[in-house]
Amino acid sequence: MTGSAIVVPIMLPLLAATLTFFFRRGAITMSLLTAAGTIAAVVVLSLEVMDQGPLSYTIGGWDAPLGIELYADGLAAVMLLMSAFVGTAITVYAAGYFSGKPAVARHFWPLWMFAWSSLNVIFLSADIFNLYVGLELMGISAVALLTLEGERDALTAGMRYLLVSLLGSLAYLLGVALLYGTFGVLAVQEIGEQMFPSPATWTALALVTAGMALKTALFPLHFWLPPAHSSAPSPVSALLSALVVKGSFYLLLRLWFDVFPEAVTPAAGQLLGILGAAAIVWGSILALVQRRLKLLVAYSTVAQIGYLFILFALLTPEAWSGGVYHALSHAFAKAAMFMAAGTLMHALGNDDLDTLDGSSERFPLSVYAFGLAGITLMGLPFSGGFTAKWLLLSAALETGQWWYVTVVLFGGLLAAGYLLRALAHLLTPTPTVKVQHEPARGTEATALILACVALLLGLVSAPILELLQVGAPLGSMIP
Repeated sequence: MTGSAIVVPIMLPLLAATLTFFFRRGAITMSLLTAAGTIAAVVVLSLEVMDQGPLSYTIGGWDAPLGIELYADGLAAVMLLMSAFVGTAITVYAAGYFSGKPAVARHFWPLWMFAWSSLNVIFLSADIFNLYVGLELMGISAVALLTLEGERDALTAGMRYLLVSLLGSLAYLLGVALLYGTFGVLAVQEIGEQMFPSPATWTALALVTAGMALKTALFPLHFWLPPAHSSAPSPVSALLSALVVKGSFYLLLRLWFDVFPEAVTPAAGQLLGILGAAAIVWGSILALVQRRLKLLVAYSTVAQIGYLFILFALLTPEAWSGGVYHALSHAFAKAAMFMAAGTLMHALGNDDLDTLDGSSERFPLSVYAFGLAGITLMGLPFSGGFTAKWLLLSAALETGQWWYVTVVLFGGLLAAGYLLRALAHLLTPTPTVKVQHEPARGTEATALILACVALLLGLVSAPILELLQVGAPLGSMIP
């Protein structure tokens, strides 16, 4: 495999987006083949990164600063693996979910493939402007996917999401302009090598951070996420919560540790950590009082995002690995949870908790998937969530920041509260369960497989954590 193969995870979904737009009858087959090809390409790329170290490729042979460079290290490889496997599951689930909705499906497939390609652009771009291009294309695709079914709530949430996305992108672009005006280059590595503290770099850091915090729905900028994720079609809810918010988080993580390490102050990291802690508590409390299952899961996303930002306050190798591993395990668990909730909602006609009693008797696989995914979100042994939280707790104890230990443990208890509340309804026996639509074949199994993978991530963490260390910024900003 040569460096040029780095473009495959980008080009395959992009090609599929074009083909599924023009050849709609074979859209499902082409999308499934694309998903399989993307998994193969990403696995091979990850093995290359593990064996040879970080890889780079200049498109068209033009080197930076004129050319476009793609770059893959351990962090990029792990995020690509996440998008490949979760994206494949979403593709399989959507094939069944949209089987009776051909008018919606014909628009879903090209938009989903385009969003997938844009997400991989973010993971592989090596300059700050191409990161912006990938971010903007992904945001536009996500808004279109959210409003696919044309329902009033979805259109309202989609318009709000569009405005928020544009505002976050504008803040990021202003930061890019400041960095380019200061250093005269756009390559991430070159800016990082020249970085120095100054009013311009601090302003750029603030703009980029605020824009990405808004797109990632960090408290208190989370107002757009619950209505957007809960109003979307279930496959779209899964990809928004599992993948799309990870794109902006990855971008922030990449820039903080590769571009801004010399300009970041401890106070800035503590601010993000405090907001992350507040997100854990506030999102969990709101999830506890929800009456709809999808809204409960959406507010759970607000809470789980908080764990990602605690790493910015801890700044140790364990915290860095823990935050990324939480993003990985959360992607599998939350996609499974939205799929299970979507299957129940489609089958029973609504997702009001009071009407879901007895669901386990009629749809045991969906309820089982929901419960297994909940184990990961609670951080119980030996799930992927447990591994992530263990690393975060170790970092908090190592740095003497015991208050983050309290928040992480308390967040696990709150997660248990709102998830067990939902499961209490799902497991309550009832004489009759009124099924309006039979779920499509494979939708329940797909959610269950994802939930099992999220659980197994706690048992196979060693090779993934080893891959994360390839090119990790352990010597720059992390003590």
